[in-house]
Amino acid sequence: MTALPEPDDLRRQVERQAHRMKKAERERPTLIRQTAYIGTLGLLFVLPLVGGAYLGRWLDGLADTYSIRWTMSFLFLGLIVGALNVYLYIRE
Repeated sequence: MTALPEPDDLRRQVERQAHRMKKAERERPTLIRQTAYIGTLGLLFVLPLVGGAYLGRWLDGLADTYSIRWTMSFLFLGLIVGALNVYLYIRE
């Protein structure tokens, strides 16, 4: 049979839980904060992707023949960098 907690222990536990609930209510994300968060995630993903595509296209333009080798390579690299950016940002 387990012993009943002391009234002081029970009161402290209830106060701690009430404090945590009030803190969670104050820090609840707003619509603007959530929109900014999603926008930041989008930029962190898209900018390396577009930058890689432009850099690859510029390098392909320097070649004498038609080629998309650099464009596809840097596009794929931008995809990996963008996904890594999003992962690291979410992990924070």
